[in-house]
Amino acid sequence: MARRTSLEDSTCAIAQALDVVGDWWTLLIVRDTARGVHRFDELQRELGMSRKVLTERLRLLVEADVLARVPYQERPVRHEYRLTPRGRALLPVLVALQDWGDAWVLGDGTTSATAADASAEARRVHELLGTHVPELTLPDDTGAPRDPVAADTAFTVLYCFPGAYARADAYPPGWSRIPGAPGCTLESCTYRDRLADFTAAGATVYGVSVQRPDEQRAFADKERLGQRLLSDADLDLVTALRLPTFRAAGASRLKRLTLVVDRERIVRHVQYPVSDIAGSVEAALAAVRGPEGPRG
Repeated sequence: MARRTSLEDSTCAIAQALDVVGDWWTLLIVRDTARGVHRFDELQRELGMSRKVLTERLRLLVEADVLARVPYQERPVRHEYRLTPRGRALLPVLVALQDWGDAWVLGDGTTSATAADASAEARRVHELLGTHVPELTLPDDTGAPRDPVAADTAFTVLYCFPGAYARADAYPPGWSRIPGAPGCTLESCTYRDRLADFTAAGATVYGVSVQRPDEQRAFADKERLGQRLLSDADLDLVTALRLPTFRAAGASRLKRLTLVVDRERIVRHVQYPVSDIAGSVEAALAAVRGPEGPRG
């Protein structure tokens, strides 16, 4: 292994952080553990790196308290790797890198809450079809922790939206000029109006944004929503599924997309980009009503 130049004595916080995560494999390991890939063989398969290199990177991350080794089997003893609180604090860094990559490497630098149908970003989202949603909890609009996949219905519809507020002056400056950003109130209200149909079809509906629970609660009360809204302010779901985001008013915000997930946490239907809001609600309802369940 090549020798690393230590920057740990630098007074620059950027240099100190790079001393921990400056190797590009390191952030990819953090990315995949956030996605629910925790065991050595799974990480090696996902990353395609040698056992020797992966062993060394994992050792460094454990020493840096970014990952913790947690036993999952006693005879013989086997361990898996879980993000520590210090490691989870890196998630906004991953999302910022994804924002930059989608906008400036895969795109033309334009701020947008949507994407072209044939874009690499859209392909990445549609590759979620058939994948597993890791176990996690998000606070709902009352502040209560909630699994984003309902256990008591056959399907869960997760409609992810950029942001909706109770007051017009709460929206970020220039919001209406960002492609794909307007329409969040219409989307939530359309799901509200069709909620009985989703319930009859055996589906729970959750709206997801990165807003704080109190902001979501104010909006839900104003619009008299029947469905719960989930706050991904800590970017747990975003990083677990590599959901597309954009930057507005200094914060990463979810782009508009819809997922239908079954009780076994498998993604069965994906909509992205969403250009016809009312049509996307009907498509989600048709998916859960289908004779063989949702399809992409």
